[in-house]
Amino acid sequence: MPESEYQSEPAGRAATEEPKAPQPQSPQSPGQPPENSTIRRFVEDKIPTGLWVRVFVYVVAAHGVAAFLYLLFVLGAKNQ
Repeated sequence: MPESEYQSEPAGRAATEEPKAPQPQSPQSPGQPPENSTIRRFVEDKIPTGLWVRVFVYVVAAHGVAAFLYLLFVLGAKNQ
């Protein structure tokens, strides 16, 4: 048998076509939200703990700097 009989499609056609991406499969019907939607919504709406820590540290540090500047002005006013 000739070699061309073993090929399922012409060689030129395979080189020009782009492979198609598989479509995602959803186990539920499109109208229903996922079962864990309330949990996912809570996690997405929650601010990360690291951000809370940084905000707290920055607020404390800013108040510390402000208190130090206030102390400098109070002590400077007494010495005049």
